[in-house]
Amino acid sequence: MKPAEKVVITCAITGSIHTPTMSPYLPITPEEIARESVAAAEAGAAIVHLHARNPEDGSPTADPDVFMQFLPEIRAQSDVVVNITTGGGPGMTMDERLAPPVRARPEFASLNMGTLNFGVFPLAAKYRQWKHPWEQPFIEGTRNVVQMNTFAQIEEVIRRVGIDCGTRFEYECYDVGHLYNLAHFADRGLIEPPFFIQCIMGILGGIGVDAGNLVHMRDVADKLFGDDYYLSCFAIGRQQMQYLTMSAILGGSVRVGLEDSLYIGPGELAKSNADQVTKVRGLVEGLGLQIATPDEARAMLGLKGKNDVAF
Repeated sequence: MKPAEKVVITCAITGSIHTPTMSPYLPITPEEIARESVAAAEAGAAIVHLHARNPEDGSPTADPDVFMQFLPEIRAQSDVVVNITTGGGPGMTMDERLAPPVRARPEFASLNMGTLNFGVFPLAAKYRQWKHPWEQPFIEGTRNVVQMNTFAQIEEVIRRVGIDCGTRFEYECYDVGHLYNLAHFADRGLIEPPFFIQCIMGILGGIGVDAGNLVHMRDVADKLFGDDYYLSCFAIGRQQMQYLTMSAILGGSVRVGLEDSLYIGPGELAKSNADQVTKVRGLVEGLGLQIATPDEARAMLGLKGKNDVAF
């Protein structure tokens, strides 16, 4: 693992899985997404990871016109690194998933490194009433949905977003095999270090929330990439902050945000993304570590800079 002098905090602002019924604080409209992103940056996030929502009902959308309603506002108000999803949401085609980053040509984008079952259907049992008709079937439908990221699809993202747009990637790894998939593309010379590897723990269908699993992911990445990568981590749900602390202790970076967890503590909804950033910043600084600024993150990750984007 490449030793990092400072911890990079990523904040995933809204995602495509949580629904409006689950929290009144989930950002939905372009104005809310822009405001939450700027506030998260002010609280200490160097990177914001962005999806878009239909402003009428909060359903996930890959419409680049919706992205372009909040991306320029974020850039105008903040130096934060903008990271746009290429995973989109369940059921989206590759053209839909890639339309926003191809249009915006961001510095940074997420890249899922393998196909997996992505089960959030157990959440449906927690709610008796839903704000919108789409929510319950959407959540329950993940029982029969595969998050498709074939080798051909991954290469398409690398070529259309990475090579054509000059965008670098946050490599999202939901299991150990995804690290080997990443090594395959590195060995072919399609991607170059430093690699920013985001280990994702706790999705039903991916690697479980277990302290030994994060250490194992780190050890496998060390074997495959040596000093050519930075580690980052997040865990879904109530063990989020425990895992972020562990990642920082291991020398890695951290990711928070309402995409990953709606809570700030046991049974307590987070009222904003900035609340989660503030909390994890306190944990990191309490360990005697420093957080990276957006420009320091850019230098670490070899990004092209905020002036070389299309928004």
